[in-house]
Amino acid sequence: MKTPTPSSQAVLKTFVDYLYHWEKVQPDKVFLRQPFGEELKDFTWGEVGDQVRRIATYLNSLGLPPKSNIGLVSKNCAEWIIADLAIMVSGHVSVPFYATLTAEQINQVLTHSGCLVLFVGKLDDWQGMKKGIPSQVKCISFPIYNPDKEHIQWNDILAQNEPLQGTPSPQLSDLFSIVYTSGTTGNPKGVMVTYESIVAVIEKTKTILKYDLPEHRFFSFLPLCHIAERNIIEATSLGTGGTVYFAESLDTFAKNLATASPTHFFAVPRIWTKFQLGILTKMSQKKLDMLLKIPVLSTIVKKKIRKGLGLDDAQLILTAAAPMPVSLIRWFRRLGIIIQEAYGMTENLGAVCMMPKDGIKDGSVGKVYPGAEVKIAEGTGEILTCSPWNMLGYYKEPALTAETIDAEGWIHTGDVGEIDDEGYLKITGRVKEMYKTSKGEYVAPSQIEFGFADNKMIEQICVVGQSLPQPIALVVLSDMARGVERENITQSLTSTLVDLNPRLKSYERIHKIVVLKDTWTVDNNMLTPTMKTKRNVIEKNYESKMEPWYEDKDRVIWE
Repeated sequence: MKTPTPSSQAVLKTFVDYLYHWEKVQPDKVFLRQPFGEELKDFTWGEVGDQVRRIATYLNSLGLPPKSNIGLVSKNCAEWIIADLAIMVSGHVSVPFYATLTAEQINQVLTHSGCLVLFVGKLDDWQGMKKGIPSQVKCISFPIYNPDKEHIQWNDILAQNEPLQGTPSPQLSDLFSIVYTSGTTGNPKGVMVTYESIVAVIEKTKTILKYDLPEHRFFSFLPLCHIAERNIIEATSLGTGGTVYFAESLDTFAKNLATASPTHFFAVPRIWTKFQLGILTKMSQKKLDMLLKIPVLSTIVKKKIRKGLGLDDAQLILTAAAPMPVSLIRWFRRLGIIIQEAYGMTENLGAVCMMPKDGIKDGSVGKVYPGAEVKIAEGTGEILTCSPWNMLGYYKEPALTAETIDAEGWIHTGDVGEIDDEGYLKITGRVKEMYKTSKGEYVAPSQIEFGFADNKMIEQICVVGQSLPQPIALVVLSDMARGVERENITQSLTSTLVDLNPRLKSYERIHKIVVLKDTWTVDNNMLTPTMKTKRNVIEKNYESKMEPWYEDKDRVIWE
């Protein structure tokens, strides 16, 4: 059996150890900055350490069994990180949940994880979610964000408990967290991550994540319970002693990002698409192309756009969590915004490979991280990974664990890909997303969807058609398309189809494009909390309409 060997334990530091270090050497430096309107509330390393210790004292007073699972449900905010650290300092296991869960969904993960305590924070619909909280769960409300009067109050805990003394630290073999997947298909699975795993990732990626910068600023807006945000924001800020800025709301996102002016910025592809469309609503592509051809004006335009986005100081700009079209990456590169794509999954802490900034190869997701291994399964082409930061397994799910990690320690990712002779990994599809048409041919929909990436009329797309002779494309229009005449949109979509289809295999060619009325969101369950398309949910939702759409005389159909 293949047994990954982590780095020397002498150099490994847990999240808790980093907290103890920074509260001692820079107690007055700002760690967390939380916006409230025009104001910023600062939490220094010393203040964070004090609050973490007081909350840890309270958690210890509850008499929970050692290493109990403690839940955390909130949008990103300063208290999220403080609560997470307090759970660790008290010797328990942090189990964070997505802030967008329904009552039924929160009940399922709370019941499955066995959490007896739940931190409740910044939420849009706590009253709706509250119905799913099991009666035996003790809830603790964050301050300010509409705290529930029935809960234990955060500020009362701080006032009534003394800081925990000393520097209690977990063993590397202890469970660090149970990270529930976003549930693209079926119920979320609880990925068990040890301290040994998370600190091995930190040590192996310090150079890649630019620990050597003179200053580190981070902007946190994607769910902190997702492994990517936990790594890039929480782990790297703790590792570097940097400052984390938060987004107050969607409405203040742009202003908050500009205030932060982060050195590290991570966004999923849908965010980059929105940035692009936002730029193009202020300046046409034709005008932008013209300005970029004039050297002096090109420099001014690039700087203005970077500054306008809040990325003027960004040294590491990342995208991950879902595939990003090469055309979009190249579009930003022309503006001097070099986006490095990273690849991974919760089961390997999101750390498989990253595109090197000085060795970009479009169409791939970069080179494998030091300490990680990747191979391609014979026959299926599935990507297999192995590293010192493999998950321990799925919580309470030994059968599912055995399906994912084989006897030799390789994680079966479910992605299909290939490695070129220079060591770059290319992803070509998903094993489970590939489907057989009624003609008996296999189709990889995500690769076909990339062919629509340059059409700015489209914001969301899902290629479907398991029961049909040929695939059809379901699309949601972009904000840019809202003010365009229907006839012009139809022409644009038809033009894309005419250009794309000859480049596809005969059985992959799109038969129809259907323009849908409703946007796909997390709230209507069409997207995961990390904004991935829930393909199976979308297909089921429109299943009864697919054959009539397929038989319609028009190539572009409006719902």
